[in-house]
Amino acid sequence: MKVVALVSGGKDSCYAMMKCIQYGHQIVALANLMPADDSVDELDSYMYQTVGHQIIVSYAECMGLPLFRRRIQGSTRQAVLSANSLVLTPLVYTQAHIAVHDFDEYDSQFVNVPAESGGNLLACHTIWSQKFYDQVLLRIGYLIKFTRNKAEVFDLSAKTDGWIYCIVFSIQLSFIVYRHQKLSYRMTPGDEVEDMFILLNEVKRQIPSVTAVSSGAIASDYQRLRVESVCSRLGLVSLGYLWKQDQSLLLQEMIANDIKAITVKVAAMGLNPGKHLGKELAFLESYLHKLKELYGINVCGEGGEYETLTLDCPLFVNARIVLDEFQVVLHSADSIAPVGVLHPLAFHLEKKEASASLNGSQRTEDFCGEKTGSVFEVQGDHTERHEATCQSVAEVTDLVKVTNHRIHISRTKKDNTFSICCSLQDPLKTSAGLQEDITIGLKQIESQLVSYGFGWEHVLYIHLYIADMNEFATANETYVRFITQEKCPFGVPSRSTIELPLLKVGMGNAYIEVLVTNDLSKRVLHVQSISCWAPSCIGPYSQATLHKEILHMAGQLGLDPPTMTLCNGGPTAELEQALENSEAVAKCFNCSISTSTIFFVMYCSSRIPESERQKVQDKLETFVKQMRVSHLEERSTAEVLNPIFIYVFTSDLPKRALVEVKPILYVPEDSETGEETVQDLSCMKVPISSWGFQPADWHHSCIQKCIVRKKICAVVLSITSEIATNICSESLDANQNNENCQTCLTEGQMERVSRFCIYFLHKTIAENNFSWEDVMNLRVYFPTSLCISVEKFSVMLATAFNELAEIDGEPIFNIVPVLGAGRSASMDDIVTCELFAQKS
Repeated sequence: MKVVALVSGGKDSCYAMMKCIQYGHQIVALANLMPADDSVDELDSYMYQTVGHQIIVSYAECMGLPLFRRRIQGSTRQAVLSANSLVLTPLVYTQAHIAVHDFDEYDSQFVNVPAESGGNLLACHTIWSQKFYDQVLLRIGYLIKFTRNKAEVFDLSAKTDGWIYCIVFSIQLSFIVYRHQKLSYRMTPGDEVEDMFILLNEVKRQIPSVTAVSSGAIASDYQRLRVESVCSRLGLVSLGYLWKQDQSLLLQEMIANDIKAITVKVAAMGLNPGKHLGKELAFLESYLHKLKELYGINVCGEGGEYETLTLDCPLFVNARIVLDEFQVVLHSADSIAPVGVLHPLAFHLEKKEASASLNGSQRTEDFCGEKTGSVFEVQGDHTERHEATCQSVAEVTDLVKVTNHRIHISRTKKDNTFSICCSLQDPLKTSAGLQEDITIGLKQIESQLVSYGFGWEHVLYIHLYIADMNEFATANETYVRFITQEKCPFGVPSRSTIELPLLKVGMGNAYIEVLVTNDLSKRVLHVQSISCWAPSCIGPYSQATLHKEILHMAGQLGLDPPTMTLCNGGPTAELEQALENSEAVAKCFNCSISTSTIFFVMYCSSRIPESERQKVQDKLETFVKQMRVSHLEERSTAEVLNPIFIYVFTSDLPKRALVEVKPILYVPEDSETGEETVQDLSCMKVPISSWGFQPADWHHSCIQKCIVRKKICAVVLSITSEIATNICSESLDANQNNENCQTCLTEGQMERVSRFCIYFLHKTIAENNFSWEDVMNLRVYFPTSLCISVEKFSVMLATAFNELAEIDGEPIFNIVPVLGAGRSASMDDIVTCELFAQKS
């Protein structure tokens, strides 16, 4: 791709450009935002580094590329921050930001709270009256407890792995009160982000071939999300190759790759403006690691400890910058962590000997500038006239007539978190196609949500099953007309998409299942930038959603993150990469797939040779065990779960992948009371007759459970041919007359199998003190090779629920037609049931 690089002058943006070239992209232009006043060194901005901006003009000549610059006219208008919005470290600023839970407020509220020099907060009854703030865990080891009329400070002897929100300093504290982690950005006139939009929009106008934007974000969600927002509005791809990379390794790589950068700002304990400003990174590297050990600083300066200016690097093919004279400007003479910046007074360029330009750093042919190395100042205060618009839902639904189809809706009984499923019953295949069927399904689910007083923002997860993966792009185009960032201000749902034999069983072209909650207390991870961290999610679906201690992760493919291509080596290689991608996502929630996973759902493509399927299972189990050992060596974990493995045989997967991994994890909150809630389970008592099924030793061989006491009950019930024989008390006929049937049961036998499934699931959840009202979802994987229709099987299950579990009305289960499923990679079960229950 042809890339415009956002440059601040710092080491990170320069190294990000080098990574772009490493991965085959071409840098064709530079873009920089600078203060409106040339005499100002630093702006009060969460977005932009401006120290050293006087020298950035030289980058155009040094690199031989056009440089587009804009003076920042806006300010920070959207200031709702959270724990992940800024990376802060102890003793960095004289004014720190502390995030405090307040369940009555939605917007930011800034108040100044004076503090004594010893760190003890003064009573602040005027400011905090009528409010109660529970507790905030501070990284430096203090617990501040806010009550109605005072704030108390307690020293914590042990390191806390709880919320790391802030730094405490002895001069002044600024509090940010928030209700939701609303880091996403919307177009806001007058915000400094709009300056970036205007700047990049002009670059795109002058160089139409530009398709991507490079930035040097490493750990700031606040910055990354705003770059991604601007890119999305302009139809550009965000490239963030430094995102979530280990800072110690990054610093080492930058120095090893000849980035000559000097410090132009210091603001951390152990860094002195008079001593350390103007020093090269290579000179300071060992000292920065020493400060990390002493005070926990970020060695790449991600907490604002220091900022840099690059004077030379391999991308500077024409000249290097020589700083002749500078002045140290002291912003704060604090005795613990003084703050100072370097103000350049004189510099010149030192020409380099003629050398070939680095591949990927070349002038683009369609640029009409006067000459290579030109500098353009982008002016004006215009914003885009029209946001990208999609056809409205009302217009889309006018295209179809829902009355032409029979709609099947199912819903679990749980009140606060439940599943809604919508499928078509189209045995005559009268559907007009995938777009129509997805539209019908999403519209029906939307109507259900509205009837409960909900919207798409209440959806945590979406399973999108389609009949033909060749129409994946069409599916996405239709999907985005319903589920958008605007409708989901606290984060779009996570998603899994697979191809199933829907047409074969008369279920149309699309089948949709959504997991819904009645509250908005979710944490969503949605990274749209291409990086080395994990695969990006450019569309309106997120990598993971955490809600009520359950982490719902999007289906992960074996994609190489920086290139977004499937790795070579077959199914086991793809599986290993998919697991590594899953682990990268899990780490963002301070957990590991090796110790916290409840379910591993493995979608296996029909293109995997039968001889390779067992290798997939062996690889999964071995990889997870090895990762668990490594994880436990690094850190202790209070609870290690033994995950349930489910293998689902699908006809195809996105990008023609061979495997897709979908983990569901348990992420306990830091503070747990351990108190029990007693529930009336009289309705769950299993009848003495056991519904005609006598206890037998083989019963336990068909079930696998993952129980988190008093919280979670996850169950997989696997009905193999052998188990079905025991259930029916007669041998099964492998149907000599129908070669297409893997194993055929009579309707009477399938009815008894259905009854056993409901009986044993009922018995299992009751024995663990759960009820059907706790069930969030119940999927029944149904092989299409069975000699019975999905519709008949659905009636059998509904009858069993009505008769045995005394549940009538709309079904609480959803039948998923598959090529095969099971607890092993043979995927030869007759029926596989996946149940997930959680206490409210």
